[in-house]
Amino acid sequence: MENKSVIEILKECESLLDGHFLLSSGKHSDRYCQCAKLLQYPGKAEQVLAVVATQVKELGATAVVGPAMGGVIPAYELARQLKIKGIFTERIDGEMQLRRGFSLSEHDRVLIGEDVITTGKSTMETVRAVTALGAEVIGFCCMVDRRAPGVDLPLPVYSATTLTVKTFEADECPLCKEKLPLVKPGSRKQP
Repeated sequence: MENKSVIEILKECESLLDGHFLLSSGKHSDRYCQCAKLLQYPGKAEQVLAVVATQVKELGATAVVGPAMGGVIPAYELARQLKIKGIFTERIDGEMQLRRGFSLSEHDRVLIGEDVITTGKSTMETVRAVTALGAEVIGFCCMVDRRAPGVDLPLPVYSATTLTVKTFEADECPLCKEKLPLVKPGSRKQP
């Protein structure tokens, strides 16, 4: 990568936002990472995901699977750099599944590719879809690891950067008390 850090690239693309955000968990936060803004620049996405590709290139992965929506492009770009298969899952009737003729077998060693990992919900849904086909999941990859303390996943997480974001229960949110406008930037429906 050039001499720019991943955080600098995120800020340059206006992917790293400050404000008052409603998360899919129902909690509020002071920052939000909108990786779609980064992904509109393929060269910058290539730079950021090269950081992750370097970390995982010796793991022997045969495929990268990304959960739709946010994992589709990162999984593709990571697979392109690793020169392996890149596919994605889709949520059908509330359950992540492989469709479109995509397949995996017991011979596949799979990395799950995401834009941002926060709670790991989509990641673990994708793990269930992949392992149901007999494939082995060997790790999780993301551009931004935004997990809060205590959010552990059963496999290693390889990320281009880690981001600390303050989160608040809705009824205890200091940003609400300041009457800052609340924005819902993500794609997942509220519970």
